[in-house]
Amino acid sequence: MIEFFTHVLSGVAVGCGFALVGSGLVAVYRVTGVVNFAQGMFAVVGGLCASTFLAAGLWHGVAELSAVAVAGAVGALTWALALGKPGTSAMNALIVTLAVGFLGYAVLVSVFGDTPRSSTGLAGMTSVFGVPVRTHHLLVIGVTAVVFILLWLFLTRTYLGKALTACATNPYAARVIGIPVARMALFAFVLGGILGGLAGVLLIPLRPMSFNSDVSLIVHGFAAAILGGLTRPMVALAGGVMLGVVESLVAGYANPAYQTMVALMVMLVVMVWHAARRPTLHQEVTV
Repeated sequence: MIEFFTHVLSGVAVGCGFALVGSGLVAVYRVTGVVNFAQGMFAVVGGLCASTFLAAGLWHGVAELSAVAVAGAVGALTWALALGKPGTSAMNALIVTLAVGFLGYAVLVSVFGDTPRSSTGLAGMTSVFGVPVRTHHLLVIGVTAVVFILLWLFLTRTYLGKALTACATNPYAARVIGIPVARMALFAFVLGGILGGLAGVLLIPLRPMSFNSDVSLIVHGFAAAILGGLTRPMVALAGGVMLGVVESLVAGYANPAYQTMVALMVMLVVMVWHAARRPTLHQEVTV
């Protein structure tokens, strides 16, 4: 039983990273209607920058925050390429984000090389109700919980958050009442970059990353986000945790080679069930 709960807690921690990637997708889609396929790259940028900054001697905390800031800047650059030109359609912007993701391969290889990197994270073990757990797992879970609470409060309790929601609901009406839709889109991409970068910073001590790790991250993040129709970050959190736990249990009790396949099959079943309950898919702005 202790082994089971160890696998579950490990899976929850990894799933929280998937959820952060998914929440970045949600942040962009809610405002722009664009599925940002460069979101996984933001996480890789954050993780690799954190590892590089720590290796260069920066303190913990400073290195991770700097890495998240770099990922946010990459998010702003992605917005400039995808939606910087007024009138760009969501489909064209989606294609641009996909191209940015592929371009990111070349940039990441030239900057960081192709060798997978990791970092130490928070060292040590602790006990939760008699179950030994890596301290870094608890850090990931705690940080993710705080981030999602703040994200919920931001979207529902602040003027800027409500302005973002207004852009998602009716961009034309938002422009009429004076909300700068283009600026809101830029903010959404920066927020997506920050959330993705944070996911990379938290995950790289658990999963070594290289230039092509974004494929796995975007697949898991998209699977988590699509469960809530790409508009509900709290549902993305549940989806990410579910993926992480299933993967961890499959790796612990079966063949690790099948963990991603089994987890995504479970998520597919859940999404089909979800779609069957709501045959007409329409955009929601609840959290």
